[in-house]
Amino acid sequence: MSNLTSGITAASLPILFAVGLLAQPALSQTTPQPESRPRARDIGLAYGLYDPGPNNAITDVPGVLVGQVTLMEGENVRTGVTAIRPHPGNLFQEKVAGAVFAYNAFGKLVGSTQVNELGQIETPIVLTNTLSVFDAASAVAHWTLAETGNENVPRSNALVGETNDGWLNDIRGFHVKSADVARAINEASAGPVAEGAVGAGTGTVAFGWKGGIGTSSRRLPEKEGGYTIGVLVQSNFGGRLTLSGVPVWRSLQPPREAARGDSTPEPAFPTRHPADGSCMIVVATDAPLDARQLHRLAARAILGMARVGSTASNGSGDYAIAFSTSNRISQTAARTTPVALPSEDALSPLFEAAIDATEEAIVNSILKATTVRGFRGHQAEAIPITQLRRLLESTQATESSR
Repeated sequence: MSNLTSGITAASLPILFAVGLLAQPALSQTTPQPESRPRARDIGLAYGLYDPGPNNAITDVPGVLVGQVTLMEGENVRTGVTAIRPHPGNLFQEKVAGAVFAYNAFGKLVGSTQVNELGQIETPIVLTNTLSVFDAASAVAHWTLAETGNENVPRSNALVGETNDGWLNDIRGFHVKSADVARAINEASAGPVAEGAVGAGTGTVAFGWKGGIGTSSRRLPEKEGGYTIGVLVQSNFGGRLTLSGVPVWRSLQPPREAARGDSTPEPAFPTRHPADGSCMIVVATDAPLDARQLHRLAARAILGMARVGSTASNGSGDYAIAFSTSNRISQTAARTTPVALPSEDALSPLFEAAIDATEEAIVNSILKATTVRGFRGHQAEAIPITQLRRLLESTQATESSR
């Protein structure tokens, strides 16, 4: 049995099993990529100056783990959970320096105010859908309190973000349960990260195409610190899709609306602006940054959104969470040993790496996503790779001939 069981009474076991807090950890991620589709680099899109890590994923930052649970049930449930663990140990007892940057706070990021007040993250970071964010926060708190060493802990600042997947998912059904959140956390692992229509990205839409989970990383050369930056995104926003400077939106448009699968009348929701939606961005690094520096780093990630074509509409809730795996704060020690922070000038390469990795992560989230049909017969099409390749090659040929 997992280390969560230590110190738990026999009377409490049925409850914990019921909510999934005692789920056995797995050796690898539970959500396989449903269909082989390319990542950005597979079609010649390589962003920025720095090289990616071995997996080109947030898990290239040593110690970072990702777990995902995908919920695709019947015709209407298209949602899930993505969990990021900054390190595999007890996060409450050994917190990491962290910060949250709210670019447009049209959203619900539970726990963000305490993170920015104290500069610390003390639970796994969980992403899900808008109406499930509160249940997920409760599940994270339960999971944290059940960890070995936390038997007498009276609080937990769960950090849970969201985007609204209500176009493809029956979001009012509250289908994400405590067991799903606990499973995503327990099964978090290192290595490759599934992308596209998986986890918290199962029901999301980006630029009218199917969006989802995407990730990327950068490794700085030793002369610039040798640090690793990793980014994971949950893309569910709009604007004018632009890839490597190519205005894809001018020539390649998604279907306006898929054929309906039933005669159920649409609810009387306000008309949604095509640029509305949200994007959650998680930035990890092994650079020894403090909370103030991490806030600056998180802010740069938004530039990656802008490069892809976000027009920052009123209804787009866009947040970036950043943390340092090498700046840890002990819960029990009277004093935490300070880390040697890099100079402010030394942050510039990290800023650039974060922007590039965010841009590529968003592109990966779209390229890897598969077509999903869901709630009320709505459908989000996967961006057509063959047409996209032709468009990019044609633009490149035109530029070369000038």
